Amino acid sequence: MENPRIVLITLVISILLHGAQSSIFTIKNNCKFTIWPATLTGSGAPLSSTGFELPTGASNSLSVTAPWSGRIWARSGCTNSDGKFKCATGDCTSNQVTCNGLGGIPPASLVEFYIAANNGQDFYDVSLVDGFNLPLSITPQGGDQGCSSSSCPADINKVCPPELQAVVGTVVGCKSACVALNQPQFCCTGAFGSPETCPPTQYSQIFKSQCPQAYSYAYDDKTSTFTCTGGANYLITFCP
Repeated sequence: MENPRIVLITLVISILLHGAQSSIFTIKNNCKFTIWPATLTGSGAPLSSTGFELPTGASNSLSVTAPWSGRIWARSGCTNSDGKFKCATGDCTSNQVTCNGLGGIPPASLVEFYIAANNGQDFYDVSLVDGFNLPLSITPQGGDQGCSSSSCPADINKVCPPELQAVVGTVVGCKSACVALNQPQFCCTGAFGSPETCPPTQYSQIFKSQCPQAYSYAYDDKTSTFTCTGGANYLITFCP
């Protein structure tokens, strides 16, 4: 008969080991220009980097200890004059390459994750709720069958209405209607604070027509949230 104490110790060690399960985020730059990816942790242990430079064709991998939730985006048009780091899009106002717990200023295309412990069910999405600056995609690597990719491969800046455009010499981003116009029917707030009272608008439909898999507004869950089980790693590609 097995010693109950040994069985209990083995079980505790197993739980601890699985609780420390890691996934790998590989961030790749397929754009024809340098970008500066950034990360923001919502819950769980912060990632090893909150921002870094990524030249054309380069990639960088970050280890994620589950459970973890957060977002990743890329900054563009960045300069470092007078010792202050600034970006045309996605700037996090830290004045540094690292964002240090600060989010990006819209418009910025996002990937959002919840990474589950114990090889549980991960959730991920491409979000344009804060607007668009760069095309991007999420591709699960490993995991169980049925783990699908999600992407926004189109350049929405080319079809962005003038009232939503972010302009720095040229159109560098496309703001969401909520960010640009700040009205309840676009932000799904107040009397519009439910899926029943906040349907898609003419603006969110522009985003959705260009990128059907991406969140186009707050209640765009049905076609935009993806799941994967089995402890997958994830490839995040900008300009896929």
